[in-house]
Amino acid sequence: MKQLYGQRAYVQSAGVKNDMEVDGFSVAVCREWGIELARHRSRSFDEMREWGDDLSGFDLIVALSPASQRRALDLTQYYHLEVEYWPILDPTGLGETREAKLSAYRQARDQIKARMLERFGPPSAEG
Repeated sequence: MKQLYGQRAYVQSAGVKNDMEVDGFSVAVCREWGIELARHRSRSFDEMREWGDDLSGFDLIVALSPASQRRALDLTQYYHLEVEYWPILDPTGLGETREAKLSAYRQARDQIKARMLERFGPPSAEG
């Protein structure tokens, strides 16, 4: 998101649970596009709140799994906050070989980018 749209929007990544480490295949396929995730740490919705990112300060939550959509809807029932579900391929556990796994992760990455372009329009000049 930041690569495409720069500082146009404040973006924070969170999920239902915290696995701490970002998946190595995600790191690899994002690096192909010049996006560095190796130092990125995942966080849960609860940790976001604990670290000062109150959900009421956001306009939109994009959920990439049914579980995150349910959690986001539970957390936002008292806020005027839009929740969108983008059904993206879950590449974890797919593929037998490294190249097959990378292919699945590339497919998920490409689906996310396509949804961002559809939802938010062309990249900004600063992105």
